[in-house]
Amino acid sequence: RLWKDFLPLGGGGADKAALASKDQLSSLEILLAGGFAGTIGWAVIFPVDVLKSRLQTSKIKNQGMLSVARRILATEGIGAFYLGCSAALLRAFPANAGLFFGYEMAQRMLFR
Repeated sequence: RLWKDFLPLGGGGADKAALASKDQLSSLEILLAGGFAGTIGWAVIFPVDVLKSRLQTSKIKNQGMLSVARRILATEGIGAFYLGCSAALLRAFPANAGLFFGYEMAQRMLFR
């Protein structure tokens, strides 16, 4: 029963109250939520994005993500998975803050 209170539309009381209060968020709260969500999302996914980019630009064909990951780890170390991450995170905060804010304002105007 406890897990239902933490899942969206899971049937618990907490989720209905949270959905009802979403319209009560201030502009600053929406901007911060979007900014932090985007920053955390990019921080988590960035190593996978590095793998994808390395696969796309590699001259070796028919290799998998695991073999590329092993090669990067062996030749460049763990830090190679985060090269350029700071620029992505600096971009992610304002971009996602604006995206969340625009979406929420559009929802409020369309569905009053």
